[in-house]
Amino acid sequence: MSIRCEVFNNTRTAVIHKMKESVGREQWQENMAFIETLRKKLRAHPINYHPMINCLNEGKVSKEALVKIHLEYRFAIVQIFTDALLMAQYQTRQLEPRFKSGIKMYPRFLLGLNIFDEFGFKIKPDQMNNLGSPDYAHYPLFENVLDELDIGHLARNRYMPSKAAKRVRHYLEDSFYSYTSLIALLAVVEVEVMLFSPPLRHALKNIGVDIENGYYFVHGTTEEHDVEATDDDHENDLWFTLAHACTEEDHINIKEVCMKYCELWERFWDEQLKHCKPFK
Repeated sequence: MSIRCEVFNNTRTAVIHKMKESVGREQWQENMAFIETLRKKLRAHPINYHPMINCLNEGKVSKEALVKIHLEYRFAIVQIFTDALLMAQYQTRQLEPRFKSGIKMYPRFLLGLNIFDEFGFKIKPDQMNNLGSPDYAHYPLFENVLDELDIGHLARNRYMPSKAAKRVRHYLEDSFYSYTSLIALLAVVEVEVMLFSPPLRHALKNIGVDIENGYYFVHGTTEEHDVEATDDDHENDLWFTLAHACTEEDHINIKEVCMKYCELWERFWDEQLKHCKPFK
């Protein structure tokens, strides 16, 4: 969900071109038109304007509320995000009846860029002698945030998530065996991450948590110059992967699962808002 991928940019473009060729120009254009319409609907969804965003940005959320929010967020998505990415790579096998042998490696390459990032690789043209470390993997970095919030491991393991958090998590897990649904939902996750990572970063900074490095330093967009994040690149790669995978018969289902997932995320943040009684 973030890595500086300049070294891969030319290869990424070439792989997307190969994906387009393998589908055929007409099908690709039809799918991309559908995806652009879908993205417009997603951008218009109320989740984009959720009051939780302002609450966090105003820097008036207590540490106790942030503890609750991070335990909820951990359960809803952080713990299973790499599971979902790896499952998506595996489920590219569903493409094999439609394409020539080996074509599934094209989307696996794009998904691999996201996976490299999640696993802690830091691939830059000027740092090829240092490919990163699993210490930079995003899940452990999130656990470090919980350390900063003084949440012990026993409290993490015993935490009982809300129904809203369970519904978000289970909806994604239930999609693991449908390649097109899973790819679409992962794209929605990237949108959600870009919406809420900057506000969460500001809220943590306000209570004295170091956000100069770590989880929130690698989440956001390439337009944020004070972080090393490319979740917008990952989102685009997922939409291209979906354009390669889907057919017209898939469009209705993809739209439905994306909008449902947005609704579940909206309810998730509604639940978190209940804990945010701003302090003075």
